Amino acid sequence: MLITLFIPCFVDLISPQAGISIVSILEKLGHEIDYPEELGCCGQPPFNAGYWDEARDAARPVLKRLRNSEAVVIASGSCGAMLKVFYKELFHGQPEEAEAKALSDKCWEFTDFLVNKLGVTDLGAEFPHKVTYHDGCHGLRELNLKQPARQLLEKVRGLELVEMKEAETCCGFGGTFATKFPMISTAMGEVKCASARETNAEYMISADSSCLMHLRGLLDHQKQPLKTIHLAEVLTSHS
Repeated sequence: MLITLFIPCFVDLISPQAGISIVSILEKLGHEIDYPEELGCCGQPPFNAGYWDEARDAARPVLKRLRNSEAVVIASGSCGAMLKVFYKELFHGQPEEAEAKALSDKCWEFTDFLVNKLGVTDLGAEFPHKVTYHDGCHGLRELNLKQPARQLLEKVRGLELVEMKEAETCCGFGGTFATKFPMISTAMGEVKCASARETNAEYMISADSSCLMHLRGLLDHQKQPLKTIHLAEVLTSHS
């Protein structure tokens, strides 16, 4: 299968290893990768801020480039929700409405694609560590993805998953929310970090690089030993 890989801004600029790991996994499974380097932001920041005209300007090149894709895999629950769920809302009543709906049917968040589209859960990974998992809001609430990541982690050799009490609680990042309401954002993130530390895990894993960036900053500020890592990097690990 020819897979079009959509790499979000945060992965490209902050967590490139997550994108590299996703490419490695998909190629290992025998698929060819189409990576449209010319695409930038999916338009989520202006969409969330209420600037829908500007969001459409950012989204139209994405619609055009992905028009003929067989399957689009997105390396983030938040951008995955934007393409799959919110483009239909953004372009409702617009000339691109039908195109947005057609794209939605071809879009898959990374874990969703592996487990529910390809039927793959065991990638032969080894990660002999105690971990806990953070559910990003968009993947959990907009895409209804709770189990795929855990099904993948269950097959990782040596990995011990300990669920934190606040696994489904927002980390407080929320994109522009963190810049508009930094004190609230920080307080929410501290709740998440405290819950993760209670598990005595060595690593906090997530499929969303933006959440991990926010949590990593808080943990570093607190001088905590708990590490963060993207799920795709765990799935390509070997001891």
